This record gives sequence, C-alpha cells and structure tokens, in this order.
Amino acid sequence: MSVRIVEYAASHEPAVAEFNRRMAHGGSPWGFYADAVPDWIPRRPGQGVWREYHLAVDDDDGTVHGAFALKPQPWRVRGSEHTVTDWQGPFSEGSVDPRHATLGLRMIRDMLKKYPLLYSWGHGGNEQPVVQMLQKMGWVMHQTPFCLLVLKPFRFLRHNALLRSSPVRRLLLDFGAWSGMGAVSARLLHGTLRWRHGRRFSAQAVEVPDFGDWADELWARCRDRYTAIAQRDATSMNALLPAQGWPPGIRLKVEGTGRTIGWVVVLDTAMKDDPRFGDLRVGSIVDCLADPADAGDVVFAATRFLRQRGVDIIVSNQAHPAWALGFAQNGYAVLPNKRMFAPSPALRALLEPFEETAKGLHLTNMDGHGPMAL
Repeated sequence: MSVRIVEYAASHEPAVAEFNRRMAHGGSPWGFYADAVPDWIPRRPGQGVWREYHLAVDDDDGTVHGAFALKPQPWRVRGSEHTVTDWQGPFSEGSVDPRHATLGLRMIRDMLKKYPLLYSWGHGGNEQPVVQMLQKMGWVMHQTPFCLLVLKPFRFLRHNALLRSSPVRRLLLDFGAWSGMGAVSARLLHGTLRWRHGRRFSAQAVEVPDFGDWADELWARCRDRYTAIAQRDATSMNALLPAQGWPPGIRLKVEGTGRTIGWVVVLDTAMKDDPRFGDLRVGSIVDCLADPADAGDVVFAATRFLRQRGVDIIVSNQAHPAWALGFAQNGYAVLPNKRMFAPSPALRALLEPFEETAKGLHLTNMDGHGPMAL
C-alpha cells in the first residue's frame, strides 16, 4: 500500500466521508471536515492568513487514511516578520487500525516540510500520545494558564458538567449551591484576588461591526511591545472574524483616557449538554490587543460587557504574563499549566532565547485553530 499526502480537493469528499465512518465505527471521536473548502478563512488573493487541508490517500484505490489542517499566518518576532503555521490534527486511522500506526508521525513530518515554523496550541496534558510523540521529536512544551471568573455561583455549581463527574461530586456541589456556601466562597475568592492587586479600572467597551483604521493604528503602536505575536492588523482580523459565519465573535473597541487603548473579541454562548460546561451560559474572551500595560483595563471593560449580558461564567486562555496579570487584577482565578504551546524545533530556534521570549509571547483562543468548543 502506497500512501501520498495531497491537498484536499472536492473529488476527495466521498472518500473523506468513508474515512469518518471508519473512524467512528472504530470508536474514535475524531474525523475530518466534510467539505474540501474551509468554512473558516479559506485562501483568498491578498489575504495573509488562511486555512488549508491535506489528506493521506492510498495511491491504489483513493482511500483516505488520515488528514490534517494548516493555518499559515504572519507573525512578528522581535520586530521582523515570519510565516508561522498552526496545525490541527493529525487525524489518523492509526488510532483505530494498527496497520496505520506510523501515519501520524509521517503527516507531522510532511507538515514540517511544508512549513518548518510550525506550532500547536492546545493539549491537556503530557500523557496524551501526540504530546509524547512531539517531545520525542524535540518539540518544547510551554505551559500557559486558563482564566476563570464565576459570576453566578449557583448555576456554576449546578450545571458545570466537568466538575459533576461522579455522584459524590454532584452531591457536594448541590450542597454548596443550595446552602449558599458556594456563592459565598466564589465571591470571597474573586473579591480577594481583586483586593490583593489593589487596582481600579474605568475603561469603556464599545461594540463595533469590524476592524477599521483605528485597529491598524493600535497594531502599529503596540506590536513591538510583544516579542512574538501573530499579526493583528485590521485586514487580518476582518479575515479571522468575518461579518457572517464562524466564529460569531463580538468585537469591542476599548476606550480609556480619551483614546483607543485596545480591542477585545468576546463570545456569549448558551451551552447545551457540553462535556465541560454542561448547560452554562459561557462568556469567553477569545482575543485581545493592547499595550501589555493596559491589559487590566481591557479585561475590565470586556468583563463588564459580558456581565451585563448575563453570562454565568467568563473564561479565557492566555499566554502573556501581563495579560494573565490583567485577568488576576480583575478577580479572575488564573489556573496555571492548563494549555500547551508546542513550537517545532525550527520555531523554537527562531524564538531563542525561548524562556525570555515566552515572557513576551501573546497567544489567545483565536490563535491556532480558533475558539473551538466556545
């Protein structure tokens, strides 16, 4: 059997459907996109960021045995531009059929040939097979935090599916909810975090339909305040957040002291039987830009906006220490080591000295393959 890795074309769609059926029949939760053209940021002339799909196809009969997605995007690293690429997958039939056990590794090597400056942004822990494989290949695993603010403790305790994973846990959480102890504990936790930092903010968020010249001015002003950051000018952001389609982000321009100090993108999602959030109404801060010194003001404005919309909780993934601090200053619990940034050896070399660069690395949910499951 000879397998080639090719770009996904419309003629492959029936074979991808069969691949998805075999994966599901084998017990895998993973499959690949039914349509050859990406719904989110398809390649267009003059657009610096896009998504592309690739398949591992049997030369003999056209059977699809694996797939992956790539998202090239301009990054600014210490003042110079480079094309840095996120990957999604690889999704391999090796997860359900040992005959294809090495296909995942082959697809990662193919990605590296196409785009050496490759990274992954996600993963839940070192025990995952893909993480172990990347570590053996010399990839670094940089841990980043998860930020959480509970606005409605009763609903959080009663509807958070991740925490309610056993009868004993459900009993304890129900007791905390109905007794009022959970509400007291949550308010005490978030209030103490705000008090500890002793900061007051007054920035205002204004909803806008798109990113305009003001966003370009902000990008030019603050881009070199980061050691490494994906391009966030108006053209890039309007491509990543189209007026119609996914993701349904709400764009907020943040004003303070008579000028635009930043912007933020939020989601307001009523979950239903979600494996993590259950039936909670989840607010999420999925992207943001400002001078790092203004991070707390931007988080304050976004938090007030989402609170007024009535969400139960607010979540965000962040990498930059100043943004993590900005969330903490607004009372968020900043939980360490919840998401991994995994740069390829070539990207790590570009980011050296890595430990120093990581102090100025800006990543949010919009980096990688977007705010999935939010």
